[in-house]
Amino acid sequence: MYDSFMKNVGIIGASGFTGAELMRLCAGHPDLTVTVAAADSMAGTSVADLYPSLAAHYGTMTYAPTDPALFAGCDVVFLGLPHGASQALVPQLRSLKIPLIDLGADYRLTDPALYPQWYGEAHANPELLAQAVYGLPELFRESLKDADLIAVPGCFPTSASLALAPFVKAGLIETTGIIVDAATGVSGAGRAAKDNTTFCAVDEDFTAYALEGHRHTPEMEQVLATGTDQEVSVLFTPHLAPMNRGILATCYARPSKDLDTATALAVLTNHYAKEPFMVVSERSPSTKNTLGSNAAHLTARVDPRTGLLVSICALDNLGKGASGAALQCANLALGFEETLGLTSIGLTP
Repeated sequence: MYDSFMKNVGIIGASGFTGAELMRLCAGHPDLTVTVAAADSMAGTSVADLYPSLAAHYGTMTYAPTDPALFAGCDVVFLGLPHGASQALVPQLRSLKIPLIDLGADYRLTDPALYPQWYGEAHANPELLAQAVYGLPELFRESLKDADLIAVPGCFPTSASLALAPFVKAGLIETTGIIVDAATGVSGAGRAAKDNTTFCAVDEDFTAYALEGHRHTPEMEQVLATGTDQEVSVLFTPHLAPMNRGILATCYARPSKDLDTATALAVLTNHYAKEPFMVVSERSPSTKNTLGSNAAHLTARVDPRTGLLVSICALDNLGKGASGAALQCANLALGFEETLGLTSIGLTP
C-alpha cells in the first residue's frame, strides 16, 4: 500500500481528449498533482492555449516531450496514446517501479496471437501481457490493488461487459450468439481531425461502421469468458452518433434458463449493489445523464415474445469509458479511497 499523501502524476499523450480529461479529474483530486504533461505533437505549447478550460489550474504548464527520464519523480504514470505507442514506452517506464496505467489497447488482450489478427501487427513485448491487470474494478477489483501495470478497458467493452457480465457469471444466458449494438460520441475518435468526424460529416447523421469486425470484439469476448469454461462469441456493431460524449450499448442474448424482466433487473441490482458508480433502474439509460461523471446507468428487459434478454448500459466514453476509469484504477493501485476525485453525478442540462 502507498501512503495517502500527495502523489506526483505524469501523463503521456496529455494533449488528447483522454489526457485533457485526466488533467481535469486530477485537478479535483485531493492527493494527486500533475507534474509532467507530455505530448510530442504539442511540446512547448501552453496547456491553457490548447485547452482554455484547464487554464485556471494549469495556467503556467506547458506540454513536455515524451522523454521517459522526465517521469523519474512521478508516483504514477498514465499513457493515453494511439495503439502501439505504449509498447515502446512501458518497458522503459517499468524501471520506475510505479503504477503504469495504459488507456490504450496495448495490454488489454491476454493472447498475443490476437494482436496481429485485430490490430495488424505482432505485440512488441508479449511477455508483459500476462503481467497486466485489466482495469475494470467492478469485475476485477482485487487484482487492481497494488497493481503496477493496468490496462484500462476500451469504452465499448466497458459498456458491454457491465451490461452482460452479471448474466454470464450467473449462468443465465447462452454465451454464443451475443449481439452488441453500441453508439458513441465523436470524441471517441480522438482529437485529431478526420474526414468522417468533421462537424459537417457528423451533424444530423447516424451511421454504423467497422462492419467487417471491430477490434474491441475480442476484448468483450475475453472479459465475458473470464472465470468461466464457456466459449463466448460476440457480434459487435458500433455506430457514430452526432454528440460529443457518451456511449449507449444495447446488448442482446438468449437466456439459458427461465428469465423474466423482474429477475433480470434483480440480477443487475444485486450484482452492483455495493458499487459506487453503478446505477440500475427500470429507466431507459441516457448518455446525457452520465455526462462528465464516472457513472454507468443500466437496465434490462426480457422480451416475452422472442424470449431475448436486452441489457442496456449508458456511460460517458471519456469518463467511465476512459479517463474516469483510469483514475478509479489509480486510486486502487495507490491505496487511496476508490472514489477520490470522481463523481457519480452527471451534468444537467
